[in-house]
Amino acid sequence: MIVAVRGHAPSLALWLGLAAIVVLADQVTKTLILGYFQYGDVRPVTGYFNLVRVHNSGAAFSFLAGASGWQRWFFVGLGLAASVFIVWMMRSHPTQKLFCFAVSMIMGGALGNVVDRLLHGYVVDFLQFRLKVLEPLFPGGYFPSFNLADSAITLGAACLILDEILRVRRAR
Repeated sequence: MIVAVRGHAPSLALWLGLAAIVVLADQVTKTLILGYFQYGDVRPVTGYFNLVRVHNSGAAFSFLAGASGWQRWFFVGLGLAASVFIVWMMRSHPTQKLFCFAVSMIMGGALGNVVDRLLHGYVVDFLQFRLKVLEPLFPGGYFPSFNLADSAITLGAACLILDEILRVRRAR
C-alpha cells in the first residue's frame, strides 16, 4: 500500500515516488529553459526576480566550477551514494514521516542535478533573485541562480533541522 493508514508508516514507495516527482518537475522546468532560453539570457519577471539560463559545473554557489572536469563525476558519484544512503535511512526509520519527507526532498533534488551532470556536464540553473539586503554579500544583490532541485534540497535540509528540533523537544 502506498498511502499511509492511520497508525501505520507510509511505505517506502511513497517516499521514492515523492523523490521521483521532484526529479520529474526539475527536469521538465530545465528542459523548458533549455528550449526557450539561450545561455546567458535574462528575462525579468518582477523587480526582484528574473528567469535566466546559466550553467553550473560546480556545486552550491559554483563551488569547484573552475576545476578541470573531475568534479562532474565526483558530484555524480556523491549524489548517487547519498541516494543509496537516504534509501537505507528511510527503510531504517519508516515511522518518522517528517524525516522521510525531508530526505526524499534531498534525494529528489540531488538526483535531479545528477541527471543534468550526466546529460550536459553541468547543472542548469534558472531562478534568480535580487534583493538589496544581499548587496554586501553578493554583487548587485543577486543571489546565485538556482533551480527546483536546489529548492527541494533546501526544503529538505530545513525539514531535517525542524525534525531534529522537534525530536529533541519530545525527548525532554
